[in-house]
Amino acid sequence: MTIDANIAIAFLGGDTLVVSELSKWREEGLPLFLSTVAETEILSFSHWTSQERIATEQFLEQNFTSIPFDRNLSRIAASIRRDVKIRFPDAAIAATALFTHTPLVTRNQRDFKRIPNLRIVSM
Repeated sequence: MTIDANIAIAFLGGDTLVVSELSKWREEGLPLFLSTVAETEILSFSHWTSQERIATEQFLEQNFTSIPFDRNLSRIAASIRRDVKIRFPDAAIAATALFTHTPLVTRNQRDFKRIPNLRIVSM
């Protein structure tokens, strides 16, 4: 499963549905991938204290496999942006799901539903 930033943020906020589903998937041994672009979105909140930011970094490291945004992903994301005209972060996160051959777990179906071959799990 590729996790969108909004899902990780919901988990951190204690959303019971998201906490339950992600916990279940971890227990089942499903890989939970997080694009470094999504990680950047999550960690860019300016209202966090240093302790909150460090705790969030640790949470991300302990619960998700980080997928770096590299040349392969940049080419997939560029193709998505040319064809679908979505924002760069969304294209990068969708590219991660396509690259890892996993569904994208998100609360943002609107921006992702036009991407061919992208499987979406909505929460």
